[in-house]
Amino acid sequence: MKQTYRAKTGFVLGWVWLAFVAFNVWDLIAHYNGKPSLVALAVLGALTALVYAIALRPATVFTEAGLVGRNPFRTTFVPWASVEDVTVSHSINVHYGAEQELRLWTPMSSARERARAQRRGMPKQERRGRFTTEPTLSRGEQAAAEAFAGKTHADWVGEQIRERAESARRRDEEAAPARVSWSYDSIAVLAVAVVLAVAAIVIA
Repeated sequence: MKQTYRAKTGFVLGWVWLAFVAFNVWDLIAHYNGKPSLVALAVLGALTALVYAIALRPATVFTEAGLVGRNPFRTTFVPWASVEDVTVSHSINVHYGAEQELRLWTPMSSARERARAQRRGMPKQERRGRFTTEPTLSRGEQAAAEAFAGKTHADWVGEQIRERAESARRRDEEAAPARVSWSYDSIAVLAVAVVLAVAAIVIA
């Protein structure tokens, strides 16, 4: 079963941008007035290519066979048994093969998120007061709070990668080579943006 992790805020904003672009493209076509419309389309095309590559395409995917890291212009597949180490800072860095490294674009942890996670992991100070009450957590909520205490989402995903890699090695799975391929969808979107830009420059 696949599990996909994305930058939720960027992904949502990316789709909002696409809706905005769709409306504006329709408006520009309906009220076409020559070069100004082409220039506007070229600008929208360039920005949309950037939004797609940075906000919509990147994803970290767990499959039965291995880890798939979808970055703006490349897709890397690493079999679980080939994962040697995982480090987490601002991003998740997966080490595999002969000192090779895959830097995952999602999820990432900002300085603010890490500071918030560290505060969450600190022991709560005893509160005094006659009417002070603490919310009662269910067992599931308590377990989730303990699992995430002091950790960001990136830390948690990094641990999941590490656990799956260790499990694959315990099953004596083959550490097959990683596979890297170009992101033809991002390249196609970028090519369309370039064509629009050239058309806007050439057509007077």
